[in-house]
Amino acid sequence: MQIERLPPVVASLRPSNHPYLNGAWTPQHEEVTAVDLDVISGAIPTDIDGIYLRNTENQLHQPLGRYHPFDGDGMIHAIDFSNGSATYRNRWVRTRCFAAEQDAGGSLWGGLMDGTGVSLRPGFGAHGRLKDSSSTDIIVHAGKAISTFYQCGEGYVLDPETLDQSGLAPWVPLDGISAHPKVDDRTGELMFFNYSKHAPYMHYGVVDAQGQLTTYQPVPLPGPRLPHDMIFSEHWSILNDLPVFWDAELLKRDVHAVRFHRDIPARFALVPRHGGEVRWFEAAPTYVLHFLNAYEEGDDVIVDGYFQENPTPGPVANDDGYGHLMAHVDEHSFKPTLHRWRFNLADGSTREERLDERLLEFGTINQAYAGHKYRYAYSTTTKPGWFLFNGFVKHDMLTGESTVLQLDEGRYASEAPFAPRVGAIDEDDGYLVSFIIDENRGTSECILIDCKDFAAGPVCRIALPHKISSGTHAHWADRRVLRQA
Repeated sequence: MQIERLPPVVASLRPSNHPYLNGAWTPQHEEVTAVDLDVISGAIPTDIDGIYLRNTENQLHQPLGRYHPFDGDGMIHAIDFSNGSATYRNRWVRTRCFAAEQDAGGSLWGGLMDGTGVSLRPGFGAHGRLKDSSSTDIIVHAGKAISTFYQCGEGYVLDPETLDQSGLAPWVPLDGISAHPKVDDRTGELMFFNYSKHAPYMHYGVVDAQGQLTTYQPVPLPGPRLPHDMIFSEHWSILNDLPVFWDAELLKRDVHAVRFHRDIPARFALVPRHGGEVRWFEAAPTYVLHFLNAYEEGDDVIVDGYFQENPTPGPVANDDGYGHLMAHVDEHSFKPTLHRWRFNLADGSTREERLDERLLEFGTINQAYAGHKYRYAYSTTTKPGWFLFNGFVKHDMLTGESTVLQLDEGRYASEAPFAPRVGAIDEDDGYLVSFIIDENRGTSECILIDCKDFAAGPVCRIALPHKISSGTHAHWADRRVLRQA
């Protein structure tokens, strides 16, 4: 492995006992480019061609208040597969907030858990006083990677092959874009939403394959809401109004306290792909952090995602005073399960069913089937009490069968998108790609799992040049799709 290290950036973070500033969440501050990566076991397949992109949170500066892992500065990690070899690079997302704190030499904004008066400058996003760290999601559209922030940030553009940054996505509206814009590889279109504390509280938009904003319309809500994800079918985009949002009375005093309003139904908005009249459907109260896929079948629009049984859990036991934080990022506390909603366009009814009793989240599919009927899904399992992935489950949505791949204790995965095998014909003919943090050895690696032989485990383990931090989302950019942009 040959490693080139870039000049360091300014950092002021001091050691602490914070659970999400240590262990698998220890921030990574080093930027490198590494070629000819060492193979730990197996061999890099010659039939995988593309780039795995991973966004992580890495706090650079000493927090002004109480740190939440979603406050960390965004860093993109990329491993590029071509002709049986792999190259790695990682780069900070140099947002305007990143640049300002580099100039200041320290933090300028408070975080998700802080009250009013902590931030030293006006903030960004629906919350109104946060730093846009662009650390949540990463996708590729029209040949460019776009890094996004969960509470509606600006949208930063990078070259997916070099990670060179080229400023802001020009089509992003004044209210920003939420994390989880969706790309339809069949049409080249990108669908997005945003939300805010001012009426109409949410908008929906479409950007075409050439990067031009073609649709932008309001989706009026009763008040400020906290949607996190969306999904699409062939003709519809599905947004949501879920009963987990800021307490209206406390919000009048600028206190952002989230409540689960158990007496209010969940509502799903079906918006015609290119704009038009919104169809609303009611369902059982819940919160959905992430959806999996949607498709149309007769008069039904079918949506699969992860239904939370307990969206606002009480604190977990923690001697250091982090129990509230720990519970709200712990799937074993908020209890998400794989769920299906059927929205009937003819009679306006909703039918629901649970597809798996296990606690699962952060699902991925073969993106060639996004918006269409599909057969295979891949979910993650997590370590109880922690936001750490410790395994994967492959679901056969046709037969109901599933296969589990559990990681060894102390090894934690990244979100794992599906990478189709070159020349693949079958839906599951390809690999899951994931970065692994090995706390036993203090190292990180990349693994490839053959989805045709899922239970066999990784067919290849590739050493990374440094231990990375954990984070939220990842994306597979297939070379074939990049060439078409």
